[in-house]
Amino acid sequence: MSATTWSLPGLHLTDLTLPVPLDHADPASPRIELFARIVTAPSGEDLPYLVYLQGGPGSEAPRPLDASTPPWLPRALREFRVVMLDQRGTGRSTPVGLDAPLPEGAADGAATLREASPQQQAEYLTHFRADAIARDAELLREHLGAERWSLLGQSFGGFTALRYLSAHASSVETALFTGGLPSVGPDMEAAYRLTWEGMAVRSERYWDRFPGDRDRFRALADRAAAGTLRIPDGTVGVERLRRLGHLLGASSGQERLHLLLDLDPDSPAFAHDLAAALPFGGRNPLYAVIHESCWADGTATAWTAERTMPAPVREDPTLLAGEHMHHEAITEDPELAPFAEAAEILAAHAWPRLYDEQALRAAEVPAAAAVYFEDAYVPRDLSLATAALLPRMRTWVTSEFEHNGLRASGEGVLDHLLDLAAGRRAA
Repeated sequence: MSATTWSLPGLHLTDLTLPVPLDHADPASPRIELFARIVTAPSGEDLPYLVYLQGGPGSEAPRPLDASTPPWLPRALREFRVVMLDQRGTGRSTPVGLDAPLPEGAADGAATLREASPQQQAEYLTHFRADAIARDAELLREHLGAERWSLLGQSFGGFTALRYLSAHASSVETALFTGGLPSVGPDMEAAYRLTWEGMAVRSERYWDRFPGDRDRFRALADRAAAGTLRIPDGTVGVERLRRLGHLLGASSGQERLHLLLDLDPDSPAFAHDLAAALPFGGRNPLYAVIHESCWADGTATAWTAERTMPAPVREDPTLLAGEHMHHEAITEDPELAPFAEAAEILAAHAWPRLYDEQALRAAEVPAAAAVYFEDAYVPRDLSLATAALLPRMRTWVTSEFEHNGLRASGEGVLDHLLDLAAGRRAA
């Protein structure tokens, strides 16, 4: 493991790089690099570790600019050294990208994913789920010499934290979840049906607030259907356009969508802002290509979001989508299109189980979860059913925040969860 140290105002930072197996089940597997940044307050060198597990999948950990960013960091640093883990495939860990070098031996001689066959691409990408991320973190914990550490999982990071409790509970001191308690078991369809229903409600709520925007959006959808809705690197189809609804899952999302629709649709400002607002892009390809696999607890995904789209939504493009993956998100994006055949192979892949209910019921780990009452991405009722599996879980169901409550609340959500887990606050 290599390490370098540096500083920012009010922070000490240690950058670590650790080689880990691409396939933890194969001792002879090629090695990839795992990067983590340990963030410490000036007087916090002896504090325990808190590992931040980022949402996604496919996004690296936040980059602190000072002692106040991200907004929850000051609260965390009062009790912990914070480990900002770049999950495999992201950030300074060995990245996943078409032209990023592959580890030697990973794809039968192909130097990059662009050179690999679709089958080779798909095989490589099966190694970037929550189970592998949790095992990576365990190797990092061992190298740091920590007997146990605590977890903070945001969104997909919470899915990873649940996997951690399922497989490595003895290594966890406390587990905190923010908008990230997934369903357990192979019924992916339930989660997607609920999120489609929730997005329909959010769509109508938005059009009620900004009624003129519905006609603007419908006109954009007509252009998308005709193939004439342009962004700087191509065109946007109806289903890709519909996914602007993901903005409605976060605080200030209605305002952001309104300001976009307020622009002249033929202006360069609109074209660029539309491109920037669309989810599932080439900057984080894992977010698109293996997105549905994060829900796949012992099943194939088979394009679940598309299969469960309600008929009224199919017929009305103004009923928007959230994190609902669709073929068009890949095939229309020049940076993602080379993954299209691999994505089809992955959709048919029988993913192994992520969670062990018996192990979760036996996980005597203090835990607390912020469950957002109308979470656009992780349905409340499924989260509460999963929370009931954990014997020391305490839940906080709140309508005060959206899915991004950890960031939007400043120190508030993290402070509440730490108090809940420690018994300093009533549930």
